[in-house]
Amino acid sequence: MSNTATRFTVNDHHIFKQKMLKRANRFNIFCLLDNAGYDSANSNFDCLLAMGTKRSITLEPGTAFTALKEFYEQKKSWLFGHLGYELKNGIEKLNSRHPDNSGFGSGYFFEPAIILQLSGKELLIDCDGLDAQEFFNEIDSVTIEEATTEKQLVAIVPAISKTAYLQAVDALRAHIQRGDCYEINYCHHFSANNIKLNPLKVYKDLLNVSPNPFAALYKLNDQYCICASPERYLKKTGQLLLSQPIKGTRQRSLNNANEDEERRKYLLNSAKERSENVMIVDLVRNDLSKVCKEGSVHVEELFGVYSFPQVHQMISSVTGELDENIHWTDAIKATFPMGSMTGAPKKRVMELIDQYESQARGLFSGSIGYITPTGDFDFNVVIRSIFYNARQHSLSFAAGGGITFYSNAEEEYEETLLKAAAIRTVLQG
Repeated sequence: MSNTATRFTVNDHHIFKQKMLKRANRFNIFCLLDNAGYDSANSNFDCLLAMGTKRSITLEPGTAFTALKEFYEQKKSWLFGHLGYELKNGIEKLNSRHPDNSGFGSGYFFEPAIILQLSGKELLIDCDGLDAQEFFNEIDSVTIEEATTEKQLVAIVPAISKTAYLQAVDALRAHIQRGDCYEINYCHHFSANNIKLNPLKVYKDLLNVSPNPFAALYKLNDQYCICASPERYLKKTGQLLLSQPIKGTRQRSLNNANEDEERRKYLLNSAKERSENVMIVDLVRNDLSKVCKEGSVHVEELFGVYSFPQVHQMISSVTGELDENIHWTDAIKATFPMGSMTGAPKKRVMELIDQYESQARGLFSGSIGYITPTGDFDFNVVIRSIFYNARQHSLSFAAGGGITFYSNAEEEYEETLLKAAAIRTVLQG
């Protein structure tokens, strides 16, 4: 936030956040980043909301990171936006056989006209050229009504059958056996049509069911990304880079504390899950070593198990010191897409993902985040997310998991359903 930001006090954090979002939704573009109350997010705010556009840039594969660097250097300001998975085509000189129909495009960043930072009951408003007190009063006067319409019957359709999914996993295991790759993240896609959603209410409902520390609600014209992500892709603070890949999932037992603890221990001690996790940690270490000072890349935590409302997750933390001669955009280019959503080796598995998945990922497996005027940034991994097209009245979502030689296709299929459970609950009850 700038030195001109004005400080206010709010009575109820949760209600005021809803008011902020309702006001932001009048804009064509806004971006909310929300830690959902998790201290583990290691952020200086509970939520950060940017709205309105002073200037913007659309990114395309091949030129994306050079263009973003030039855009930032022209004016070092706050930027919010996203990196789409299809930017891979310019990083590794790949192609996509499936068109990207997500509506978000390969990448987009905007300098916001207004930034709100909410931490507990403290609100900072940065709105250069506007009266902060008037804007606060305007938000505070917003009325919040609970939606009273009956829940729609949402017909969710998988992109492929269960049989086809199982066959694809077996084919990928054969690639691993031949030595084409070590691990691959394979995703299961779903969609629904002829549905009208209130994205703000769906976001609230999703976080009630599954609050996660890297949640986001992102509007880009007619497109909404309603995101309850538990995973950080990459954060930069000064010269310190932090990546926190997730690999390893176990369903929680919410009605039996002893069984829940046993499941947590099972995840911690699972040879398969640890093998999966360490492979991605090695990939992240290798990516960071391309842009960090020699000898500065360290694994700060390996096989950390963290509990979320639906699942236990195995999370590792890798840090490195960015070389002073390397621009922050090059740190993103060297590490994107995140290894947890590709597998290893990265280029080969991205070719296999394109071959075996039924559609382009678009913003799924990409990232939403912010950049500060000093070149610090924080980006999530876009998973556990609903993508809603308000003009076409359609939505989609996806869930995936890491496939290794030891994977059981039936278990991998069930894991995708587990990861999509919160979204199904919100959409279908």
